[in-house]
Amino acid sequence: MSATEMRVIIFFVGMLVLALIYFFGQPRKPGQGKRTMFRNPVGERVEPTLSADLDIDTQDSDARKGEQFDLLAGSESGDPAAESKAAAKTKARRSPRKPVGMRPDGPIERIITLFVCARDGEMIAGSELVVAAEKAGLEFGDRGIFHRMDAGKPELGPIFSMANMLKPGNFDMARIESLDTQGLTLFMALPGPLPALDAWEAMLPTAERLAELLDANLLDEKRSTLGRQGIAHIRDELRAWDRKHESNQIRPNW
Repeated sequence: MSATEMRVIIFFVGMLVLALIYFFGQPRKPGQGKRTMFRNPVGERVEPTLSADLDIDTQDSDARKGEQFDLLAGSESGDPAAESKAAAKTKARRSPRKPVGMRPDGPIERIITLFVCARDGEMIAGSELVVAAEKAGLEFGDRGIFHRMDAGKPELGPIFSMANMLKPGNFDMARIESLDTQGLTLFMALPGPLPALDAWEAMLPTAERLAELLDANLLDEKRSTLGRQGIAHIRDELRAWDRKHESNQIRPNW
């Protein structure tokens, strides 16, 4: 074999070795399209979970996992703006709601009061007053007492409220079954969400309904029986209060 033939053979062998090194020496890329972030070390799949305040049904995880990942995308993206927006939404969802019947800050100019009192020698049971309050359209809320709300303006506070006539005035719902009281106090604070006369026309029939349901007496703020003359007097007083309040609102500021 000549020297030239040897050089040719060595050249082709060298080229073959270089080709093998090129094809088999490259590092392999990981497979695409497979999410591994929710797998545990032994390969068993762990479904993503959502907090309860998202109100998402996660029972059918395969059908809804796309939606779940979308909800979590803000925290996975690494985008500070997206993370801040998601955190703000979560905080808004978790912020406690204002209790029913919370009155906004402001002066109280007048309070109108009625009493629903048990008959002589009798008491009003806690379980009975709760049922009566519900039937009369009252809601338990702020300060541990009941309220009648204006459905269209809950942020303006209660139209009127109902408390225990005995101190401290609130109702402990955890012990309501053992409660016995001599009576209930219904009161409306002015100004409120409605004109004074309209608020009275809501409170009076509620007080009468409670007295009927509890087989009790309806008394005025002086603890006297509330009759037609007393009702007419209160209406006249509240009508005058409304006129004065309206004139103060439209009076120009000079």
